[in-house]
Amino acid sequence: MSESTVQGIKNVPDYFGCNVFNEETMKQRLPKNVYKSLLKTKTMGTALDPDVADVIAATMKDWAVEKGVTHYTHWFHPMTGLSAEKHDSFISPTDDGKVIMEFSGKELIKGEPDASSFPSGGLRATFEARGYTAWDPTSPAFIKDKTLYIPTAFCSYTGETLDKKTPLLRSMEVISEQAVRVLKFFGSKATRVTTTVGPEQEYFLVDKKLYDQRKDLIYTGRTLFGAKAPKGQELEDHYFGNIKTRVHDYMTELDEELWKLGIYSKTEHNEVAPAQHEMAPIFTTSNVAADQNALTMEIMKKVALKHGLVCLLHEKPFAGVNGSGKHNNWSISTNDGQNLLDPGKNPKDNIQFLTFLAAIIKAVDENADLLRLSVASAGNDHRLGANEAPPAIMSIFVGSELQQILDALETGEMIKSGANEEFVIGVEALPNFPKDTTDRNRTSPFAFTGNKFEFRSLGSSETIACTNCILNTIVANSLKEFADRLEGAADFTSELNKLLVETIKKHKRVIFNGNGYDASWVEEAARRGLPNYISTVDAVPHYTDDKNVKMFEMFKVYTKTELESRTEIILENYSKVINIEALTMLDMAKKQILPAGMEFAKELCDSVNSKKSAGVSADLEKKLADKVSALNAGISEAIDELDTKLIGAGDAGDAEATARYYRETVFAAMQSLRAVADELETITPETIWPFPTYGDLMFRV
Repeated sequence: MSESTVQGIKNVPDYFGCNVFNEETMKQRLPKNVYKSLLKTKTMGTALDPDVADVIAATMKDWAVEKGVTHYTHWFHPMTGLSAEKHDSFISPTDDGKVIMEFSGKELIKGEPDASSFPSGGLRATFEARGYTAWDPTSPAFIKDKTLYIPTAFCSYTGETLDKKTPLLRSMEVISEQAVRVLKFFGSKATRVTTTVGPEQEYFLVDKKLYDQRKDLIYTGRTLFGAKAPKGQELEDHYFGNIKTRVHDYMTELDEELWKLGIYSKTEHNEVAPAQHEMAPIFTTSNVAADQNALTMEIMKKVALKHGLVCLLHEKPFAGVNGSGKHNNWSISTNDGQNLLDPGKNPKDNIQFLTFLAAIIKAVDENADLLRLSVASAGNDHRLGANEAPPAIMSIFVGSELQQILDALETGEMIKSGANEEFVIGVEALPNFPKDTTDRNRTSPFAFTGNKFEFRSLGSSETIACTNCILNTIVANSLKEFADRLEGAADFTSELNKLLVETIKKHKRVIFNGNGYDASWVEEAARRGLPNYISTVDAVPHYTDDKNVKMFEMFKVYTKTELESRTEIILENYSKVINIEALTMLDMAKKQILPAGMEFAKELCDSVNSKKSAGVSADLEKKLADKVSALNAGISEAIDELDTKLIGAGDAGDAEATARYYRETVFAAMQSLRAVADELETITPETIWPFPTYGDLMFRV
């Protein structure tokens, strides 16, 4: 890319988005009327004319072919939690036995992959194979691996949604409609509101050669065995520390690849745990952010392999150190450029901001079950509430100044805002600067951070689509109730004041500005009546609670059938994940750990016999041999117990009962096996232990 290079240095603006069919490319290549029609579809959500689609398809194909592309794919996000794609070439046969490169509007707009083998939660039988993909023109097409990727939605032949994108798009329409209704009361001319997201992505990097020696990492993405290394994260020296050269080279190439795809990769740094890092992009529209985050996770893994590394996205790859999350920075903006979560210089006087803030507080309090289940997975269960991530209890942090304002609003008192205070460093050469209206509370699951909310409970491997679909919908529901009430008011100002006071009084229990890691918060939350859904199995069945079905069906985001199917899919996935982990543990224990323990025991016994033959005391060797033999026996017993518990899973019952059995019975047996195996590791020589240790994995990158 010589045109983007000056004296060996790539000029980022020259190649940023070069592999994206973005607005700049469309403006240059599409006829003016076609470009305007597509822009209207993207910004206003209007339907696209088929004739316009033909022109766009031909232009898109020409652009891609010029870049060496031969195939296209409808890229979608089924309920597996991963992306899916089926590649078709552009070739079309001619009468003389040759081919031409063609791509029609019909092929752009609609695809037909086989839907029978994707999770459907009972929506589809295996013999009912037909499914459709539909182009999402609001998310730009891009080129990867010489293929044109077209972001699409995925639905069944009978119209049920089979993906994560469609409900998200529906929720974005719903919150826009309800927010515009509320904005009209404040004289706003906005005609559309958009939610934006900037997902911070945490991850671990380990050496590929070491990774290849661990069956648990290969099959499950996390270590199922492993004694703590002598050093962990206790010195707090890795967080924001100097980035190792190998890791820096990886981050540099990752940035370049993401920038080519138009992804605003902005920040990277070392995280708390050894070998843990973070990448944070600049925010963008929610559905585009969801697509880009899915793409980012894929690119992170591919680039890592080029550097002899493996990128681990599991929420808890290593016990005893922090796991990985994905902080979902969420905000709402109008199409005339106003951030509705910007409190301004004087939040107490910004009644519009306080109205939207109150709606969000109400939404979180009334829908804690939905927010919790939106981040539920077998992997994330290891992380939530473990003094490294927010607890499973949903609460809101607003900070001291906003808390004062809400208190004053509730009581009708006037307060003196401290918004204009300066932060004084006390060093003459360093500047003073205005204090923000809030601090940052790292222990809160849902924290207001100045002009956005940071939902910190998401797991690192999960799509952000489901979380943001739910977040959009529950806030839309609050805004609808506000608009319904205010539209019928004789005196808007008086009614709004009453509404805000009532809302704060009723829902202030969900506001918590303290330490969410403190055990006393669990007790305090219980006193407040806040739910605590500790595990996925506790949370997910609430998807189909009557209040939730009623809300989703009212907004046409989900049908009851779709909610039932998603509940079943998540619970079945939970059981399958733990089943795979249990089988992997048994495989490692039987074929690697127990043989290693027996080898060490034999070595010690041989030493005992040799010393006795020589007339030398063998007390130390005998004592250690007895301990190793006892641990081997314990491992053998734990293997038998886990085997038995796994067999019992087949008789557990329906999806919920089976998931609960895996949670309460199988997982407990797994923990017992791990405990005795990890103890054996602490006394077994490195030359005998069958796979790399925690110290190897986290400190040899």
